[in-house]
Amino acid sequence: MRGFVSVVATAQRYEELNPEVRITWEKRSLQAFADASMEQLATAYDLIVMDHPHTALAAESGVLVALDEVLPSPFLQDQADHSVGASHQSYHYQGHQWTLATDAATPIATWRPDLLAERKLDLPKTWEDVLALAKDGQVAVSLFPVDVLMHLYMFCEALGAPAFSDESCLAPDDILAEALQQLKQLGEFCTPESFVRNPIFTAEHMTQTDDAAYCPFAYGYSNYSRPDYAPKLLKAGGLVQFGGRPLRSTLGGAGLAVSSKSAHRAVAADYARFSAAPEIQKGIYFEAGGQPGHRSAWSDARVNAASSDFFKDTLATHDNAILRPQYPGYVHFQDHASPVAHDGVRGDESIKKTIQELNRIYRESHQIKL
Repeated sequence: MRGFVSVVATAQRYEELNPEVRITWEKRSLQAFADASMEQLATAYDLIVMDHPHTALAAESGVLVALDEVLPSPFLQDQADHSVGASHQSYHYQGHQWTLATDAATPIATWRPDLLAERKLDLPKTWEDVLALAKDGQVAVSLFPVDVLMHLYMFCEALGAPAFSDESCLAPDDILAEALQQLKQLGEFCTPESFVRNPIFTAEHMTQTDDAAYCPFAYGYSNYSRPDYAPKLLKAGGLVQFGGRPLRSTLGGAGLAVSSKSAHRAVAADYARFSAAPEIQKGIYFEAGGQPGHRSAWSDARVNAASSDFFKDTLATHDNAILRPQYPGYVHFQDHASPVAHDGVRGDESIKKTIQELNRIYRESHQIKL
């Protein structure tokens, strides 16, 4: 998958150029990627692939090297100038750059062109179109707990009240109720397995079976748009309109950070710079299955030709993606709110109680101080 083989490939090439260096990568599950303790990772490893919600907590805990203090300013400026959406910015906190955005991702739409043609189905343009297609049994979606929460932010934004605007509540109760209800309605039209499938399992389901022709939003994996990666090809594109505007999904992706506890900081930082460089991102990194974070790769003709235009066709959605807030207690909120939102959307808890619990956890998260 995109997050492991790509860094193994860049490590191999870096070692070839620097024979005295050895870089060994270990992988963890998608859930562990979201949940792992930065303190534990920084103690055990020199280099860490992390997602941006951990930035504030990691920075204030002192477990990462501030990369602006060890890498050249022109290089970091190039990274900022060629960010995919807010990917580079997402790792900037309190005046320092803590991570290099080597991977960019956000929920996008995917579909099976062969099934749409065979079943004479039109590609959805609006949310109403999506629900109609789902009611007809043609839709797969990732309603895994943390993904439900990310989609909840998306619908709060679409309904005119972005989440996290007020420390007293996640969003107004009526907005949260409507956002949860929209997701609940979609879930009711999809199979129960949707509530346990993460984005990877959703893509596997769509490429291994003919059960579903369309997915309205799931974190994108360009692998499934590359010929011969899976039995069937997924075409990727932007999100449908809701209330006259395209939905804005919640930015994900991953970045490469250096542990402050490392005895090899300079070499680790240089390898991170090597991996994030544009020529590596659209070369070795992409060729090994990576989903680059450097914008030059997203407009590269060769990269797009090898991925059914995945990058070109989803760039606007990434540029438009919502950035999660940066405060030390955010990870606590995400970890504890995900199963709560999931229960509400699945119908295991009332919408009213779901909102009360989400707001309680949200207020609690703002009390966390390091």
